[in-house]
Amino acid sequence: MAEPLPDLIEEFVTDSMGDDPAVILTALSSQDTVYIASLLESLPVERRLIIWEGVPRDKKLSVLVEMRSDPREILIDATAHHEWASIFSDIDAEDLLELLDSLPTKLVDLAYQTLDSQERKYFREATQFPDSQVGHWVNHELLVLPANAKVREGLRLLRRELPQHCDSIYLVNRSGQFSALVKVNKLFAAQEHTSLVQLAEESAAILDATEEVSTASLQVQRSGLSALPVVDENSKLIGRLDITSASELINEFYERQVMASAGMDEDEDLFSPVAKSARNRALWLGINLLTAFLASWFIGLFEATLQQVVALAVLMPVVASMGGIAGSQTLTLIVRGLALGQVTSANMRALMVKELKVGGVNGVIWALVIGVVAYFWFTDVLLGVVICLAILFNIVAAALAGVFVPVILDKLKIDPALSGSVILTTVTDIVGFVAFLGLGSLFLL
Repeated sequence: MAEPLPDLIEEFVTDSMGDDPAVILTALSSQDTVYIASLLESLPVERRLIIWEGVPRDKKLSVLVEMRSDPREILIDATAHHEWASIFSDIDAEDLLELLDSLPTKLVDLAYQTLDSQERKYFREATQFPDSQVGHWVNHELLVLPANAKVREGLRLLRRELPQHCDSIYLVNRSGQFSALVKVNKLFAAQEHTSLVQLAEESAAILDATEEVSTASLQVQRSGLSALPVVDENSKLIGRLDITSASELINEFYERQVMASAGMDEDEDLFSPVAKSARNRALWLGINLLTAFLASWFIGLFEATLQQVVALAVLMPVVASMGGIAGSQTLTLIVRGLALGQVTSANMRALMVKELKVGGVNGVIWALVIGVVAYFWFTDVLLGVVICLAILFNIVAAALAGVFVPVILDKLKIDPALSGSVILTTVTDIVGFVAFLGLGSLFLL
């Protein structure tokens, strides 16, 4: 049984495991590659390099495949050139594709020469598609028969060692074009002379090789099958996307969305160099600074009002915060809907009306609560009315912005998860400040 990861991290970091590769080898020999990869990513770079030396040689390739790009590249750079021949001894096209962006050109060439002719063909075909398209990630282990095959041929095929996640046989014509999909379980109740075409699924989904990986992965997860066939522009069967690959790809997609919302790269190393981390994060800090100055400029337009009614300055953060939270809730919902393909022009109007109603209900409730609190705090009825109206207006505006900002960014081919929150915060801050201070100028001076 694997030792809990936090305990093993503590042992390695505190040096209780020592620096002896033999001791490390003993500790890691019984662990799976996913566990080892997670352990290495969790260690400071100096300790990581020491532990890497003790990782069993036959596991090093699989460990690299399981790691994120940034921490993986550190280990690749630290590995002696003479070790790569043995590390690449069992590499296949899928492994090389996973490592492609991390390996220097010389190592890519070395790994490619290690592949057999069939794996080289798979690699060349996959690299014709960018890694954002499903054709880049197809699995070539599949059950294929001619379109005129009978049940007996299907049963004979099943007597071989079956690939993982293989619950269907794919039928192709003489040109290799996909014809039909037959579930394996249907063969056992059919007569041997029955044509497989007669048992084919009528509505089985087919993935186009140029389809976005997130969309294709969701189709696999919803299909009820262990894998779906992938075809090229000529309908030729080139492979399949199985449920394991689909789950990994969709998990990476959502991790990328979460990290992008903070302006960060999902591959960033926990212990990446300070200069690199600072450089990666500086851009969005700079963008945020510009938007903050823009909001401050709008506040400066009401300098005279703030000088005469100090209470407005005290309550300004409340208005901005309420609008920002309300907007981010709507933004998150819409970004998820866009990612899943659930938000389209057909349902946009209904979605906008619904979010306006939600914003209106929450706006009225919290505007009244904050207005009453402001009245008792400053004993000023007009101040309570001003912040009440400003909160209501800002929450409704935030709901509208939460719908339109990600949709417009998506139309412009800009990732809404990456820049939507920055734009939304700017909108809600400016609207909130202008509404609050404008109403304050009108009612309180």
